[in-house]
Amino acid sequence: MKDSFQARGRWRSVLCVARPLLFLDVDGTLLPFAPPPWVEPWEPGAPYPLLSHLDRGLGPRLRALECDLVWATTWTDGANLEIAPLLDLPLLPVVEWPDVNEPKDGRHWKTATLVEWAAGRPFIWVDDEITATDREWVREVHGEHALLHRVDCIVGLVDADLDVIRAWLAQRSWSSGHD
Repeated sequence: MKDSFQARGRWRSVLCVARPLLFLDVDGTLLPFAPPPWVEPWEPGAPYPLLSHLDRGLGPRLRALECDLVWATTWTDGANLEIAPLLDLPLLPVVEWPDVNEPKDGRHWKTATLVEWAAGRPFIWVDDEITATDREWVREVHGEHALLHRVDCIVGLVDADLDVIRAWLAQRSWSSGHD
């Protein structure tokens, strides 16, 4: 028991110095529901209409963040096939969603899976469906090592959102293992 505890303690130390994860939702986050000014009207028969709403300049801005990008979307591997090339992103890890019922306490159905996937690492989750209930639950279960940032689904992820992420990252000293 002592060995497993010591091994677990060493593992947790390693996780604390790892770069934070950035869990990325797609619909409503990277693909806003309202068309940006540059979008041509969608024509029936064309690929998924919201793809034209993607700000292709987000790719370099996401890559510049000091964190590891992970798809946290129902697009699953489709995000690597359809979205990543448009943003000039490499293939990213993808969260696989278990078949679970919606939590009865008001949490988003993604919340517990993302905390489990993070496995103790600090993380940022950007999504258009995050609530105060999700934030409280994550704080209780995962501590202060997470930023759950709700994105306005009408405009999607914008520079102001990235500023919030940068500020949160700057407040922490990941390499020293402190909060």
